[in-house]
Amino acid sequence: QVQVMESGGGLVQAGGSLRLSCEASEYIIRTSCMGWFRQAPGKEREGVAGIDVDGSTIYADSVRGRFTISKLYASKTVYLQMTSLKPEDGAMYYCAADTRSCRRIFSAPHVSDMNKWGKGTLVTVSS
Repeated sequence: QVQVMESGGGLVQAGGSLRLSCEASEYIIRTSCMGWFRQAPGKEREGVAGIDVDGSTIYADSVRGRFTISKLYASKTVYLQMTSLKPEDGAMYYCAADTRSCRRIFSAPHVSDMNKWGKGTLVTVSS
C-alpha cells in the first residue's frame, strides 16, 4: 500500500522552476517530519528540505533561498517549490515521512532510514 507518493518531476531549463508534490494521509502529514530528499546517479542520497509537525522548516545549504517546502492539510499534500534551478539540482527526488524531528533527521551526517518513502520523481535540469 503506497502511503507516500510524489509527482511533478520533469525536464526544465536551468533558471526555471518546478513544483513537486507529495501526497500522504492527513494523519501522516500532521504527525511526521515530511522531508524531500534527492539522489543523483553515483551520489549519496541527500536531504533537501523538511517541514516539521509545528510547521518549522529546514533546508540544505545548497537550496536555501531557492526552494520552499510547504504543506496543505486540506489537499493532504506537501510541496517543494523549486526556483532558479541549476543542472546540479537534477536528481531523483523522494518524499519521506518520519516521526523523528526534522532537525534531528537533517542534522545527521548521512540520510538515515525513514518510516515511509515514496518511489521518487525525476527532475532533469538542462543547461
